[in-house]
Amino acid sequence: MNKSKRQQILIRLRDNHPMNDELHFSSSFELLIAVLLSSQSTDLNVKKATDKLYSIANTPNTILELGLDTLKEYIKTIGLFNKKASNIINICHILLNEYGGQVPENRNALENLPGVGRKTANVVLNVAFGWPTIAVDTHVFRVSNRTGFATGKNVITVEKKLLKVVPSEFKINCHRWLISHGQNTCKARNPRCYYCSIKDICEFKSKIKILCH
Repeated sequence: MNKSKRQQILIRLRDNHPMNDELHFSSSFELLIAVLLSSQSTDLNVKKATDKLYSIANTPNTILELGLDTLKEYIKTIGLFNKKASNIINICHILLNEYGGQVPENRNALENLPGVGRKTANVVLNVAFGWPTIAVDTHVFRVSNRTGFATGKNVITVEKKLLKVVPSEFKINCHRWLISHGQNTCKARNPRCYYCSIKDICEFKSKIKILCH
């Protein structure tokens, strides 16, 4: 895919996917916990849980005051909540003991937190600290490969290609546009090519069959 096509794709995705994040947060800590909880869960479920949780506990100290069992009650509607609750408690201890209760603006430090992988670290660095990182989840990976925007056999390869080909002015928000596009249009099964805003410039080989049905 050439530079001009990529530019047009990003412009159209930006215009068609306004920044209405389901995850609600007012600090880097709230963002970190929300993104950690969102793994294998929907943003809507996470929002419902964190809205209640953050109203009474939204710092490492107050989460620890709740305790593990009470924390589980707040997030029990979320997938893998037992493991996630344990990770959150351990994260709170680490943040207080090693970082003065603050979320570190450092990739290695973030990735060393329990339950925090590269994707979560990228989201926190991008959204909370304004780093030009690009988080690659299943939606970003699928859309990037399917459209021909940035192809690769694994998320690291796709991330590196995205960082290379996405212009700097789009890097802060492009992962969220790609996620939204993957959730609503370029779905894993039955992609909605007929309604797609980039159908004329994407390079998905099977789109013609879908559009002709």
